[in-house]
Amino acid sequence: MCRHLAYLGRAEPLGRLLTEPSHSLYRQSWAPRHQRHGTVNADGFGVGWYAEGDPVPARYRRAGPIWADRSFADLARVVRASALLAAVRDATLAGADAEAAAAPFASGPWLFSHNGAVKGWPRSLSPLTETLPAADLLDMEARNDSAFVWALVLARLRAGDDEGQALAATVLEVAEAAPGSRLNLLLSNGESITATTWGDTLWYLTCPRGTVVASEPYDDDPHWQEVPDRTLLAASRTDVLLTPLKEPSVEPLKEPRT
Repeated sequence: MCRHLAYLGRAEPLGRLLTEPSHSLYRQSWAPRHQRHGTVNADGFGVGWYAEGDPVPARYRRAGPIWADRSFADLARVVRASALLAAVRDATLAGADAEAAAAPFASGPWLFSHNGAVKGWPRSLSPLTETLPAADLLDMEARNDSAFVWALVLARLRAGDDEGQALAATVLEVAEAAPGSRLNLLLSNGESITATTWGDTLWYLTCPRGTVVASEPYDDDPHWQEVPDRTLLAASRTDVLLTPLKEPSVEPLKEPRT
């Protein structure tokens, strides 16, 4: 289980979103208020952000807890961004991939995070390896469930699916192969935020400075809205659209995606 957050809006210091609020992602790493599974998110953290004029985001990730990294507090104080995606991690299973296993995962303009766990990992998803080119499997950053889910999403994006189609189809595909999985996915391209709820909490806040989508509210602003379970969220800087996700009915692709 993890906690994650994405933001689009006017340029802000990272800390104003990630460390300064009373119930910030920083605090959620040891004292989440809405986390249903696990209590401490100390198995790594990361933040990705977009610099003006550059569509490829930068990332800062570490294997340890966010509160132990004093360099991050300094970075968050001075780095400003109008779009970001950040996460603190509670590992599904112990592993040796260190910071490579910490979200956000990235490719081209995209940043991705998974809040949840795949039931029966890794055996439950072994049939889905046949839908991916071997190069995609070999190119995975880590050997955990989140990295594999990201590989499935990325294959669909590269095949031409839009962000909403890619997330929705992947959630239904994985949920069918591994019933009982928790699949809250979060994706940004620097211009939009796309997310799913499937087994855990998600909230959003629209305000004059922009839009925040997060596992849980980072303050007590009464304008936070909870997203119903089994929902696809699509957000811009000013608008949020919610669409129900149907129960699994997606047939896994029979041929590797190219």
